[in-house]
Amino acid sequence: MIDLKLLQKDFETISTKLIRKGVDLELIEKLKEKSQELKRAKANFETLQALQNSMSKEFGIYKREGKDISELKRRVDANKIVISEALEIQRVADAELEAIAMSIPNIPDDDVADGADESDNEEIKKVLTPREFSFTPKEHWELAEQNGWIDFERGVKLATSRFSVSFKMGARLERALINFMLDFNRSRGFSEVSVPALVNRTALEGTGQLPKFEDDLYKIEDQELFLIPTAEVPLTNLFQDEILASQTLPVKMTAYTSCFRKEAGAAGRDTRGMIRQHQFHKVELVAISHPDKSDEIFDEMVECASDILTALELPHRLVNLCTGDLGFSAAKTIDLEVWLPGQNTYREISSISNTREFQARRAKIRFKDGKKNSMVHTLNGSALAVGRTLVAIMENNQQEDGSITIPEVLKPYLGM
Repeated sequence: MIDLKLLQKDFETISTKLIRKGVDLELIEKLKEKSQELKRAKANFETLQALQNSMSKEFGIYKREGKDISELKRRVDANKIVISEALEIQRVADAELEAIAMSIPNIPDDDVADGADESDNEEIKKVLTPREFSFTPKEHWELAEQNGWIDFERGVKLATSRFSVSFKMGARLERALINFMLDFNRSRGFSEVSVPALVNRTALEGTGQLPKFEDDLYKIEDQELFLIPTAEVPLTNLFQDEILASQTLPVKMTAYTSCFRKEAGAAGRDTRGMIRQHQFHKVELVAISHPDKSDEIFDEMVECASDILTALELPHRLVNLCTGDLGFSAAKTIDLEVWLPGQNTYREISSISNTREFQARRAKIRFKDGKKNSMVHTLNGSALAVGRTLVAIMENNQQEDGSITIPEVLKPYLGM
């Protein structure tokens, strides 16, 4: 959640930054109006409370002096009713302000470029040179069928479209990739964690998936539980409503989970193959950081994900997302896009984001900063999406006869 005090203090600057991210000015004006309404309600309640305290002191004076207290008692009782009404007005104003604030995205960093969509993103650099093929490379679903690694039709039979079943080396490679990525992340200082695949509404509100993206989540009927869209949600919310000692920061974590998304906002996109599935495996990086160190940790996370791709000998590029392509909770994001020769293009395989205080404010994650409590910074990113990494291995390592070579770093994990 954005800092509402900052909005009140400098409305013009904050609103300009939010407009860069596509927030409607009318919604920002409504946020300001509700913020001022709550401020007035609090001031009115405090005035009435002060009056009540003053009259209570008069009671003691009246009694000591033997004065008649009947009129004073009538005023006190009447003020109690007004105080109760004022408190309810304040409660309603607070709830209305929070409801609007929860729908407002994070403020982009000043160095994030303006842009409408992914076409305005800025390439930072390319890593490794794509292989030149002496034949026309196939797309991964053709290779999957030819090698018997992935069966999309049986996935539909078991569930519905955008589910798949991995067999033989396809299944073994998924497991090998998960173990390799977790080991790699641990070598970079990220502690391994195993988390639930179900979380409650509060957790999803904390990281920003709710209330805005409820249509994209799988909900358990008659319960306030949801299948996780990413391990970012449970990992970050491990510290929900906690005050951490500054010396414990940063907390750097990695986890493997299955992830579940309806992909409601991506209807018609990538309907073939494994690029956009309803269930997929992912290894995640999450960091809880002191504000002064979050940029440094952000760079570490980008480097970690890039180095995994390099170790797998997969050509990729780093891309700075523009304001129009930035996620709801992100202040800054660098995407890693892997080269897919079958599609003759780079495709996203990881997004590394710094959310600054945004998630911490929603999830109430603080640290002891001297005598006061301050908000931490939270960061998250994929290292990596397992299915998309398997796709990249298949397409980049395919041979003319359709067979696929195995990256050297994975061979120990396969007993080869």
